[in-house]
Amino acid sequence: MGSRRTEEYRAEAVRVALTSGLPRKQVAADFGVGFSTLSRWIQKDRRSPVKSTTQSDLEREIVELRKENRQLREERDVLKKATVFFAERGFVAQIG
Repeated sequence: MGSRRTEEYRAEAVRVALTSGLPRKQVAADFGVGFSTLSRWIQKDRRSPVKSTTQSDLEREIVELRKENRQLREERDVLKKATVFFAERGFVAQIG
């Protein structure tokens, strides 16, 4: 017989499974539960009519941070290309 997990433990496992981008099999292994157990917890969470506002605030923040991260990576890539462009043409930055 398996050990009982606290509601907080289950909620954290579900949160990680839904927001981390990791494969659910990996999340289940990381939390020491079976894949089917984690899947049941996720289904139960989705059926639950009451969602914590803190949970939805965190989910919204994660989406915003991922968008910002993507934008910053794109900007970094543009700057890298500009550096290569100017370096190939012999432009040297004068500092000071």
